[in-house]
Amino acid sequence: MTEPTTLPAGTRPLTVRRGAVHDTVRTHLARGRGVLLTGPTGIGRTTVTHQLIADLRGQGHRILHCSPSPVEKNTPFLGLIDLLADLGDDALAALAAHERAALEGALLRSAPRAGTGRGAEAGPEGGREALVLRIAVRKVVALLCGAGPCLLVVDDTQWLDRATADVLNYIARRVGPGFSVLATLRSETEPGPSPAGPDGAVSALDLCPRPVRQIPVPPMTVHEIAELLERHDQPPWPRRLVARLHEASGGNPRAALELSAALDERVRTQGLDGTELPDCLEALPVPDCLRRPLVDRIDALPAHARDTLVLAGAAVRPTVELLRRAGRRHAGADLDVCVRHGLVRAPVPSDHEAITFLDPLTPVVLRAETPYEQVMAAHRALADASDDAVERAHHIARLTAAPDPAVAAGLSAAASAARRRGAPRTAARLGRMAAAYTPAGQEYADVDRRLTAAEDAIEAGDLGFARQLAHEALGGAERPADRVRAWNVVIDSCGQAMAEIADVFPEAVRDAAGDPALLAQLHYRMSWRAWMVGGSAARAHGHAVRAAGLAARTGDRYTELMALTQQAALELFLGLPGAEATLAAALAAPHHVPAMTHHNGPLYLKYRFHLVRDELDAARTELRALVYRLRQRGSADSLSQCLIGLAQVEIQRGRCGPALTIARQSLRITEEAGLSQGPAWYAVALAETAGGSLSRALTAAEAARRHSEDDNDRLFLPRALHAEGRIRLFRGQSERAVELLACTGELETAQGQRDPATRRWHADLAEALAATGRPDEADAVLATGRRQAERLARTGVLATLDRAAAVVAAQRGELTDAAALLESAAGRLRISGYPLEEARARVALGRVRRRLGDEGSAHAAFAAALRVFTKADARPLAVLARAERDRAQDDAVRLPEGGLWSEQLTSTEQSVVARVAQGASNREIAAGLVVSVKTVEAALTRAYRKLGAKSRVDITRMVMSRPTA
Repeated sequence: MTEPTTLPAGTRPLTVRRGAVHDTVRTHLARGRGVLLTGPTGIGRTTVTHQLIADLRGQGHRILHCSPSPVEKNTPFLGLIDLLADLGDDALAALAAHERAALEGALLRSAPRAGTGRGAEAGPEGGREALVLRIAVRKVVALLCGAGPCLLVVDDTQWLDRATADVLNYIARRVGPGFSVLATLRSETEPGPSPAGPDGAVSALDLCPRPVRQIPVPPMTVHEIAELLERHDQPPWPRRLVARLHEASGGNPRAALELSAALDERVRTQGLDGTELPDCLEALPVPDCLRRPLVDRIDALPAHARDTLVLAGAAVRPTVELLRRAGRRHAGADLDVCVRHGLVRAPVPSDHEAITFLDPLTPVVLRAETPYEQVMAAHRALADASDDAVERAHHIARLTAAPDPAVAAGLSAAASAARRRGAPRTAARLGRMAAAYTPAGQEYADVDRRLTAAEDAIEAGDLGFARQLAHEALGGAERPADRVRAWNVVIDSCGQAMAEIADVFPEAVRDAAGDPALLAQLHYRMSWRAWMVGGSAARAHGHAVRAAGLAARTGDRYTELMALTQQAALELFLGLPGAEATLAAALAAPHHVPAMTHHNGPLYLKYRFHLVRDELDAARTELRALVYRLRQRGSADSLSQCLIGLAQVEIQRGRCGPALTIARQSLRITEEAGLSQGPAWYAVALAETAGGSLSRALTAAEAARRHSEDDNDRLFLPRALHAEGRIRLFRGQSERAVELLACTGELETAQGQRDPATRRWHADLAEALAATGRPDEADAVLATGRRQAERLARTGVLATLDRAAAVVAAQRGELTDAAALLESAAGRLRISGYPLEEARARVALGRVRRRLGDEGSAHAAFAAALRVFTKADARPLAVLARAERDRAQDDAVRLPEGGLWSEQLTSTEQSVVARVAQGASNREIAAGLVVSVKTVEAALTRAYRKLGAKSRVDITRMVMSRPTA
């Protein structure tokens, strides 16, 4: 029986945990069902399987595991032998003699009987023997399930022998509760055809109990590939190269490791340094282990199909129509042949849809394996046939060996076309090519093309490539405008990590040479640095005001709008009265489209003004419209930031499920684009706290804090600390919560925060202080927040402060006043549209009512909070509210802990029986104990058997008439 490798203690695993697919599979298996994991070679099916085996074995599951190989496919019962290798004689003792004999014969534990030399499937008698064997295996597996949950794992079912597959097909639908199956299948083998033999044999899906769920193992993200390379001690490649490795491998971890190793070998062999690594125009080296399978498939093609494939591989966006215009009249039929050879994804799209290669390395290998003359002929044919400027310019460039002004101009025009259609990554690549084809003596054009490409790369989220292009431009730039433009790219490409570029600003200001238009751009960026790195909103405000004034004088509307937006945001944070007027000026005509769709632009800031005024629906409307526009055409950074804002709004509106989805989208975009991850992890922490799990929320908050500290981002660090502090508060870790929330308050106050609606930490800190017995300190925090909130008429903030004040009063023993204040706060929070905050107030009210001895009102308050949390899908908070409600019930009705009937039951069974005696339904019991209904039913069934009861009436009579001790 094959087992996963166990790592020595303290060793970092080489694999990356695939959280989403892992959790999905575990959830389905926990219900006693079947899962079929699919995916191409190297995608990580076996890795995910081994991780699941380790987790479930640690939870007490019995694991039956086999991993067949190609050479074992025609050996009968070899899979069964592996599955039952650890089966002891005691497990066979319950079988009838003929059943045991059949099973021992199949497992080769006894000699075959006379006349059955060909095994259990020979002749009519063999058919009977096969049925006996299946019954025996079913009985053994059922016996194992009786001792605890049992998981049967078949890795690589395409190599499973036919005899074992028939047995597993039989037991899949005949073993009862506690039995589940996890099978894996290489995606080149579809689940319909047999994994074990010719037509009519068992399919991979037939090995699993119903309902079976087929789950494809997804490709890894850029972030996961980067983590994988690090764990395998691969070189610390620049971000742009990691992105290229991800793209070339298609997210396949095995392929990414092989490509990285081949690249490392080339670097070491050729003695290259960090500046000589492959750029976007140079192909990555493909190792033989990845190249050879593709070459074998390509060589197996007929000549006409291969010629069509060469043409498709040379195209930027291959379509059947383009290939036909380029001379391949039978392109559709040729591509069907390529589909059958596993080179092109099926089905072949319509004539105008893009053709997709199954392996992204196919065009690279195809080009290397094709004579140079044929490749050039393909580019020539495609250049003549294409009616798309981008496609045509690409092929003309490939046909040109030396710098050429006409080719450079064509590539520059193609980059502009790509930019207009919302493809900044393509525009950046074409712009870089245009610069490469610009002849000597045209330095101004060369620099302009590199900088334009760098700005496109910023828009595409390819920050490393943008920095590379900016530094290339600085090497040849002489004009102040070009140099400042390049420095701006360097600054913008740093994201939240502006602390890393402290030396850039003095050089940029020196290069600006006093030009007010250039200084406006720099002062705008210095405003961000003063806030994020310097931690001073006041100094940042001064830079923003100066930038807006200089930009207005010089007619730079984009910089003016961005600076006015920054000025308005800072005035809001500082609590200055002119914030609304400044935002109105930024929103006034004439508009500038890039500024209006930027995450630091006035439309984005508008939603934050809605939030501080408790206008949640209006804030959501603004953000949804902006997100829609950015999905159509916008930068990854802007889309990620808008999704972060939208997730926060949805949480406040009590839509926790959608908020969690949106926050995870933001993180995925951030990871794939290589952006600073602190803000996205912060959003995930908030969403997990509201609608996921507190443990995952804590992990996310810690990641947000770590990224913000690494970036020295003092703007987002307080938010990360606040998120972690709230989680600690909910988990009852009050002392740690005070430390984190107090640090949040110190940082925000030092930055100059004067509007408590912009960062709502005051109430949480006060509640944490009250929980640790420091009511006077809590009062001081609340007094500061209240003064600011009253001055600015922040109704929602005042209601949450009243909730916290009531908690402080309760800590002092002023229970009647606390209850009245909580009733009022809950009502005002409901009116203001903050359901989760309202429910928190009702939980606090329940605690106070319970301390006052009013059990009925306490139960009603907890139940009301639970209804709100449940409607909002706020699962972690619902669990906390349910625990409070049940604690109140348990205080009212003490469960017997010993005696005549309870001593026969487990603690879970005692709890279930006690609640049955109180008249609770199974669903109510499950909700109260935070378990599934099936768990309640199973516990009750066992209790019936142990107590000799036949009904709920018997249970109630027994508990009431036979009290414990």
